[in-house]
Formats: sequence, C-alpha cells, structure tokens
Amino acid sequence: MIFADENIPLMEDSEFEDLRDFIYEYCGLFFEDDKRYILQKRLSRRIAVHQLQSFRDYLLYLQFDPNKEEELSELADLLTINETYFFREDYQLKAFIDEIVPEILVRKKDKVLRVWSAGCSTGEEPYTIAMLLHRALDNMGVGMDKWRIEILGSDISQRVLGVARRGVYGDTSFRAMNEDYMPYFEESGDGKKRAVEEIRQMVTFSNINLLDKTKMEFVKSMDVIFCRNVIIYFDNKAKRKVIESFYDKLSDKGYLLLGHSESLMNISAAFELKHLKNDMVYQRPSSKDVKAS
Repeated sequence: MIFADENIPLMEDSEFEDLRDFIYEYCGLFFEDDKRYILQKRLSRRIAVHQLQSFRDYLLYLQFDPNKEEELSELADLLTINETYFFREDYQLKAFIDEIVPEILVRKKDKVLRVWSAGCSTGEEPYTIAMLLHRALDNMGVGMDKWRIEILGSDISQRVLGVARRGVYGDTSFRAMNEDYMPYFEESGDGKKRAVEEIRQMVTFSNINLLDKTKMEFVKSMDVIFCRNVIIYFDNKAKRKVIESFYDKLSDKGYLLLGHSESLMNISAAFELKHLKNDMVYQRPSSKDVKAS
C-alpha cells in the first residue's frame, strides 16, 4: 500500500471520483477536487478499522459487504458536522411558538400537532421544541391532555441518535438556554444533565437519510418541519430532492423552517414565503389554493 504520509493511504484519482460519486448519491454531500485530502484523511480511519488495502476495497465494502448498512452509518458520522445546542436561532423559535403554533391550534380540528426536526443531530433541537410546546400549551390553557403532540427527530447518523435518545448533555449544549427552562432537566450523576422523562417521551428518534425515498415513506404528514443548517451542504440537485420530499410530507398550510443562511431561491417555487413578525418562513399553500391557481 502506498501512503500519502505516515498513516494515510494514497487515494488514486479513480478512487476519489468513484467514492465521492457514491457518497453524493447516498447522502447528497459532494466533495470538490480541492477537498480530496479531507475525504482521504477521514476515510483512511475506516480502512484501518477494517484492515483493507485500498480505497477501492473500501468502496466495495460499502457496496457489497453484509455489514454495509452499519458502515454507511459510520461513514455518515465521519462526514457530517453535528454541532448544535438548545434554543439555537431563538428568533425563529419565537416565530414558531408565538405565531405559527397558535395559528395551527386554531386551524386544526383533529387536535394533533406533528413537528419534524430533520437532521436533529444529538437531539437538542427536538427537545427544545418539546419544552417550548409543553410550556406554551400550558400558558395558553390548552393542556397537553387536549392535544396530542408528536415530535420526530431524525438524523442519518446512528451515533448522534444514540446521544439524543439518552438525552444527557454537558454545559456547551446549554449555552443559549434561559435558566427558566432548567426545571426540564435533572442531574444525571456525572456532572451532566438529562432531559426529564416527560420531555423525552414527547420525542421519537429515527434514522432517516433525507435522500432515501423508502425511509421517507414512513414519515407521517407534518404540520411543521425544521431543517436548519442541513441542506447548506448539498448542491442544488440534492436540495431539490429533499425540498420536494418536505413538500410532500407537509400538510396543507404546513410550515418549513430553514437555517438563517438557507433559502429556496433557485430551488423551489412551490412554497409561499411568509413574513412573520419574528422571522421569515416557508409555508405550503393549501391544496385548494394550488388548484385554483
């Protein structure tokens, strides 16, 4: 085996092209030519784990090995950024809880509110949503017993989902959280804090690749989808696939909330841009309005 340096095997041109194409088709991440060394360095770890001889062997492993699904999860974890914290982008959360949720509560007759945190990483976002809804419904006098709240947190990485399901967090996760919400956590015994059971039970976590149509079929119709700072890493083709899936999964007048640096410009004209007091969000038009136009 030839090494680029002491520990990193050399990635041949054809190996780089085939691997990046495979990764792109799998999860939408595309590595430009100038990111070759990054891909080479990260994947070399997996070559060492499996005692393979080349990147070509690793590609074959991803394609044909009986354990390929587990390895694809490891691969996704290597290539994605999982930095998050509670109450991130609070102005958008204010728009959600002060403007979007009250509108939905008035409009919906089935008394079921479904929210999806797509690309939820270690779970801070869906638990934030759970805390906000728990407090807001109580303040509105609606009561958790009168509405069924279903929150789905999904990610392509099994590792971060394991953290999310445990619901145990260190100080950095709380850096933007108001002290008023600390009663939703309890000491975990190791210097960290764990979300209380009532909040954990409001969230279901699932391993979902946003480009996998088969897995997306199992997602119910949603009233609100959070997908913040996820599609920023995709090219326009992959973004369109994901946004089309979100459109299909949103109920009539459902809301799509993207990250502050993301937009649907040149991606989709299917959504309406709504100017709320606290933020701008996207809304799926009513099917009646679409037919009328």
